[in-house]
Amino acid sequence: MHLRRMPRVALLDLATPIQRLRRIEAALGEKLNGIGLFAKRDDVMGLGGGGNKLRKLEFLLGDAIAQGADTIITVGGRQSNHARLTAAAAARYGLRCELVLGRVVARDDEDYTQNGNIILDDLFGATIHDVAGNASTLAVAEERAEILRASGRKVYVAPTGGSSSVGCLGYAACASEIAAQSAAQDIHFGHIIVPNGSGGMHAGLSAGFAALGAGAAKVKSFAVLARVEDARRGTLEKINATLGLLESPGVSSDEVNISGAQLGEGYGIPTEAMKKAVRLMARQEGLLLDPVYSGKAFAGLLDDISNGALKPGQNVLFIMSGGTPALFAYRKEFRSHE
Repeated sequence: MHLRRMPRVALLDLATPIQRLRRIEAALGEKLNGIGLFAKRDDVMGLGGGGNKLRKLEFLLGDAIAQGADTIITVGGRQSNHARLTAAAAARYGLRCELVLGRVVARDDEDYTQNGNIILDDLFGATIHDVAGNASTLAVAEERAEILRASGRKVYVAPTGGSSSVGCLGYAACASEIAAQSAAQDIHFGHIIVPNGSGGMHAGLSAGFAALGAGAAKVKSFAVLARVEDARRGTLEKINATLGLLESPGVSSDEVNISGAQLGEGYGIPTEAMKKAVRLMARQEGLLLDPVYSGKAFAGLLDDISNGALKPGQNVLFIMSGGTPALFAYRKEFRSHE
């Protein structure tokens, strides 16, 4: 897929494991209709607490360093996993890091504003700019970059979620990794299930599988940020931009499989289905989903099983994207017992 000629740094030690969710299978019983449930553990990467953004950052930092950058600036919400991992990756490679964080979720409790990812951003040495109101975090980041450039710094600005076409290459590479693991373990996956926030994970995987000849529609995501039509349009643009970098033909909107069924009232706003999914994974498998992304996506997978949307007897791979620190920011939602 022409990935070897792309600038890249090493942030992952090994391919992340794929494991079967046998206790959840047992708990669901006959509802499964013979479906095999598997999880790819992108939450267990070693750097910065782990998570899917490290795959994107391998290519984003590679691009930044290739351009001679000494500083990286990125944007996100107060509890951004991408911001945390950008700060950690920058520390690993000796780059200065600045984070422009907006208040994209309408809550101001202390758990949310002072706990979770925001503590780790500071520990990793990032300079944090707190943007209130409706101001564009990307515009603030670009203004800050110009100030730093005027002082002689070489600045690289990364978008929300790291989801540029360069960042999406990380999950194109992951598609190749999954294909290799699937062949080695002799397991065929009918669907790959992911959350869809900034769209980079879905776009990268779909581009990767399309370039491998397995088809972009193999990936299904659940929107957690934008309304489904906006998510589909943005994801399609990213898929085709990534395929352009891979020198592969583009795909049509018919091959972009996104559901809006788990969005609820909006980004970062908990749903009952998400809380049940997080508890199920924790109590049956001892594994942690986050409340913003993977919790809603796993709730969507469970709903697809219940309503018969998945073909009986197929294997389904759920990407555990990390984001565990956000659980502490949502303490109130999980401290009571069912």
